[in-house]
Amino acid sequence: QVQLVESGGGLVQAGGSLRLSCAASGTIFSINAMGWYRQAPGKQRELVATIISGGSTNYADSVKGRFTISRDNAKNTVYLQMNSLKPEDTAVYYCNAKGRRFSYSPADADYWGQGTQVTVSS
Repeated sequence: QVQLVESGGGLVQAGGSLRLSCAASGTIFSINAMGWYRQAPGKQRELVATIISGGSTNYADSVKGRFTISRDNAKNTVYLQMNSLKPEDTAVYYCNAKGRRFSYSPADADYWGQGTQVTVSS
């Protein structure tokens, strides 16, 4: 079983910063990509940022220049540094990992964390 445990959410004023962390544990052979998604009330879950094992990153246009994703491959941990936060960043943030549990697994599977609330007040 693979577990993703997130931490770092909370309440912050507009313009402030937060740092999210997500550690993957359990039986997992390899992790290809890790990332963050978010879901605001009444909206669909959307991609925030992803990073692959080689270090290439991808960001949603709405967070470019404000958020930075990074990864510690040795620890199977991904981070999201969020600066210049805006009220519209308020959402539940979910960690995602795409990987294989075993060397013989045919393809990557998706794993999700339980979510952490980020609230930005105006």
